[in-house]
Amino acid sequence: MAKRNAEHSSLGDVLKEFIASSRKLRTGLDKVSAQQAWHNVMGEAISKYTDNVMLDRDTLFVQLTSSVLREELSYGKEKIIRLLNEELGSELIKKVVLR
Repeated sequence: MAKRNAEHSSLGDVLKEFIASSRKLRTGLDKVSAQQAWHNVMGEAISKYTDNVMLDRDTLFVQLTSSVLREELSYGKEKIIRLLNEELGSELIKKVVLR
């Protein structure tokens, strides 16, 4: 029988290390996390007027179907950025572009 290393790591720890070491994988997961954070933070009422959410570098692009909603949300961009970053647990988003 093979001897096993006395140091054990949980599967979650190993996955976190793997994701941290892979830039492409981390970038892809950040994009998915940003989309989920938008829907979680903004709620169902705003999500139903959201067509597309895309993270590119540190900018979140949000395509909305309502021009009135777009105008209303444009007044609170700083608060939206703060809430999204709190949801994500990191300063991932620096700018929000509403289309």
